[in-house]
Amino acid sequence: MLAATLATAVAAPAILHTRPAPAAEMIGPQRWLELFNTHTGETVSVAYHDGRRVVADAVAKLERVLRDHRANEVHPIDPDLYDQLSAVALEAGRDARFEVISGYRSPHSNAKLAAASSGVARRSLHMQGRAIDVRLKGASCASVRDIALAMARGGVGFYRKSNFVHLDTGRVRSWQG
Repeated sequence: MLAATLATAVAAPAILHTRPAPAAEMIGPQRWLELFNTHTGETVSVAYHDGRRVVADAVAKLERVLRDHRANEVHPIDPDLYDQLSAVALEAGRDARFEVISGYRSPHSNAKLAAASSGVARRSLHMQGRAIDVRLKGASCASVRDIALAMARGGVGFYRKSNFVHLDTGRVRSWQG
């Protein structure tokens, strides 16, 4: 019975996950995020995971706020990125309320930004919906960086002057901008 339940829990969200999560991570408490897009002024606060699977309607709302505001283009976002944000907030002892500087970027927008700044990667994971630049409300960016580095769940960039942290679901690495 338990094996069948776990198989169902893992198989159901496979459409939304780029990599399958271990079954133990698929069952647990509800997970929510609040995202404030600093460019558009939009805010979304949703439970994106019901404790068993990703909630498609909630994810669609998150993706809308994380769209490329320059091109008004929505793109799928890796659900592991949402889990990474949630885990960072939990470890920081804060509600998962983030200010978003950059979510998805279209290839065209990314190319324009890369041409204007050496700090923008030409093959950025933002273009794949696998990266986000954020601030966690009530926590310093340095502490968010430290927590994310300790978690070793992907790339972590720390931009002290601009006061944000880049998180992604790529290979584990770190840098300062």
